Amino acid sequence: MPGRRTFLVGGGCTAFIKPRGTRSTEDMGLEAATKALLDAGITYDKIESAYVGYCYGDSTSGQRALYNLGLTHIPVVNVNNNCSTGSAALYQANMAVKYGQAECTLALGFERMKPGSLGTNFPDREPPTLILNQRSAELEQEILGANHGPGAPRMFDNGAQEYFMKYGGGVEHLAKIASKNHKHSLNNPYSQFRDGWSVEQVLAAPKITKNLTKFMCSPTSDGAACCIVASEDFVHSHGLENQVIEIVAQALTTDGPGTFENKSAMEVVGYEMTRVCANKVFKEAGFKEGEGRNLVGVVELHDCFAANELITYPALGLCAPGEAHKMVERGDNTYGGKYVVNPSGGLEAKGHPLGATGLGMHFYIMMQLRNWAGPMQAPGLFDIPDKRGKYGLVHNVGLGGAVVVSLLRRPEFYKPGGADGRARLGYNHAHECRPITIRDVDQVKSKKSSSYVLQHARL
Repeated sequence: MPGRRTFLVGGGCTAFIKPRGTRSTEDMGLEAATKALLDAGITYDKIESAYVGYCYGDSTSGQRALYNLGLTHIPVVNVNNNCSTGSAALYQANMAVKYGQAECTLALGFERMKPGSLGTNFPDREPPTLILNQRSAELEQEILGANHGPGAPRMFDNGAQEYFMKYGGGVEHLAKIASKNHKHSLNNPYSQFRDGWSVEQVLAAPKITKNLTKFMCSPTSDGAACCIVASEDFVHSHGLENQVIEIVAQALTTDGPGTFENKSAMEVVGYEMTRVCANKVFKEAGFKEGEGRNLVGVVELHDCFAANELITYPALGLCAPGEAHKMVERGDNTYGGKYVVNPSGGLEAKGHPLGATGLGMHFYIMMQLRNWAGPMQAPGLFDIPDKRGKYGLVHNVGLGGAVVVSLLRRPEFYKPGGADGRARLGYNHAHECRPITIRDVDQVKSKKSSSYVLQHARL
């Protein structure tokens, strides 16, 4: 592919919390962006353009959040792509650096949500995803059998039901996936839920749809996350070789005709979008068709429901079609298996603030590939002859639709040692969650900051 090499040089995250309206998006955004800038060891003056993702908020909410750090006249673009909003913002930040529009860009995502199932903020018009709900309901009548429950879990449940009918497996496999994620979240201080539900407890939870119980579903959440992208020249000129992670390849895809024409509930919820996107990414990384997955060690994928994690394994090429439930049985999705999938706890346990979700995924994989993730660290990522180690994979899907897949890896010039983001923050934010202080903000804010704006921030 044309374009320059690009790198993640900084990342930051807030805790993902229950949506009780206790924090504003601008304050959460300030926390995540401040941590990312401290991690990268730069000030906001170095940022040449910014892309801010959120689904539930007024126009220019991105500017309002970043104005806390400075008013520097840079382009700030607000992004909304449903659940893949955060990764879509990062995609644009990455493309700006890759194709020479900037040397350093910032992607920020945040969300302040309402409790309960997702709804629309525009009751005077049909939502754009209504056609997907209609197609999924038609497939229930024609092929899958009756289902019930809110629209989003019902559609993803229908995708799993199609998988079960074609290949085998059942609700017990969804329970194993959900329990695995909830157990992973015990090690993540950023997680909304840290309960470690067993398979039996997941199965005994209240039913939401035909197959899905409450603990198989991601919650609504408040939170923010931020990633900073830079060119190779920027990395070397700022001495960041000891912590950068390369964005080896990245793609964003949308739906094809099969979503509506192929009578497939799996395709309605993004299976084909994901398959096409993953294949593009591995091709861009230099692999032949179907190859490269054996070099992946850790994955953060979009488990908005346990059903989606199941059908995403083959869509990403992590296993053959029809082998996803067997992959679960073998434990090839957790510590000690072939891959560690969602070591953060995934959306089901960590939480799902829509605009922040994808950027949070990239934050966690970045920290895994730095070998900073502490109790969440996936083993064996660097036990191969190539000093770059294994790849980290990120998958983020939004219905309506958009999928972003990213393939990340240490660059060949990676050199641990010396002062890094942990020293600049004063702790290891890969697996410790602390608030920021005004001193932190003062270290990274622009020379063109406004005391009038910043006095309204609540840290």
